[in-house]
Amino acid sequence: MGRSLLFALLVILVAAAHADDDPRGSGPHPVKIDQPLVRLLPPGQPNTAAFMVLRNTGGRNLALIAAESAVSRAVELHDHEMVDGMMRMREVGQIALPANSLTVLEPGGLHVMLIDLHEPLRAGQRVPITLVFDDAPRLELHAPVRHPGD
Repeated sequence: MGRSLLFALLVILVAAAHADDDPRGSGPHPVKIDQPLVRLLPPGQPNTAAFMVLRNTGGRNLALIAAESAVSRAVELHDHEMVDGMMRMREVGQIALPANSLTVLEPGGLHVMLIDLHEPLRAGQRVPITLVFDDAPRLELHAPVRHPGD
């Protein structure tokens, strides 16, 4: 009985040591979110954007492949590109999150678009957003509504 108990404890310790290796496991999420915000716009604007810094703390490349929010009809991942001398937004299929690095979602660059808001957003309101990754669990955040410069 003593050897069986020792073996069981060894199996548990090995499993616990490798819990962070699998982002789908019960260990901490490999993506950390810093400075989230949803842009406050004047009343009557149907769309807005969410910005944040995504830190992939894991040792594997990941990608943000979608986002969801109950405050709007649609949510899309966007980037800006120069077309005929003008900056234009375009939807992108994913946002790369290289291993052990930061990816900044900011005005004029990568961002999450909230399209066709159900109701106007208010300063200080917290907007629920769920981030969907290619090879990691979903991650929910609550981004405050404010002016990006605040």
